[in-house]
Amino acid sequence: MQNNVLLGIGLMVVTTFMFSTMDGVSRYLAENNNVFTLVTMRYWFIAIVMAITCLFVKDSFQKILYTKQPFTQFSRGLILSLNNCLVVYTFTLLGLVETHAIIACYPLIVAGLSVPFLGEKFGWRRWTAIFIGFVGVIIILRPTTNVISEGAIYALVGAIMFAVYLILTRYVSRIDKAITSFFWAGIGGSVTMTIISFFIWENILKEDFLWLLIMCVLSASSHFMMVKTLQVAEASVIQPFSYLQLVFGSIIGVTIFSESIDLMIVVGVTIVIGAGLFTAWREYIKKHPI
Repeated sequence: MQNNVLLGIGLMVVTTFMFSTMDGVSRYLAENNNVFTLVTMRYWFIAIVMAITCLFVKDSFQKILYTKQPFTQFSRGLILSLNNCLVVYTFTLLGLVETHAIIACYPLIVAGLSVPFLGEKFGWRRWTAIFIGFVGVIIILRPTTNVISEGAIYALVGAIMFAVYLILTRYVSRIDKAITSFFWAGIGGSVTMTIISFFIWENILKEDFLWLLIMCVLSASSHFMMVKTLQVAEASVIQPFSYLQLVFGSIIGVTIFSESIDLMIVVGVTIVIGAGLFTAWREYIKKHPI
């Protein structure tokens, strides 16, 4: 059991690093390429990987895809693909550091939404932590200094969309296997982006083809790693390590894109992460009482 936890943590660290690297490549590509085209290419690559995977798995493709909740499963892919477009575009407006700083509040949104949608029960401690966490988000947004920027609003909407995606993922996981949810997320995203591409499409610059391939490989690999991580360890155990994506993303933003980190971001992020870690700890204690 302990070995599984350590393995899960190790996989989660690698996975968050891969996601952060993918974000860095996406930010670079989005500076000179159409965001919708980039995300569409990413999902088409994932679709190809899924098709190849079906040739090597024991279960048939029909068995993997079978679900009693196809609408919910497809909605997950739709929401995640649109969220990807929004977040990548936000990278070009705010950069990696500030975008990740705002999106870091998504675990708190998940915690809040899990009460009405999943029937979970929270005590006053976790509700207080959620409230304090959103105070940290307000500090990051700095509404008293000037008008909240367009990018900050997009980042906050992105955090809400990702939280909804995770709530739906928790919901479908009550019945479906992780690989089924993984495939449906890919299908939902691929179909959504393909339809959008009929109306919004711009060719990728030839000099960016290699970076496009790297982004696609990182995308497929990181999502596969996430599925494997959740198969090894419980979500409540590895969730706190998802904040490493903020750390890795900030390092990439500062060193590669010359972004800056000011005091308000540091203070706000510290509060958000602290509140998020507390809610994760309370969830773990509830599931594993001493």
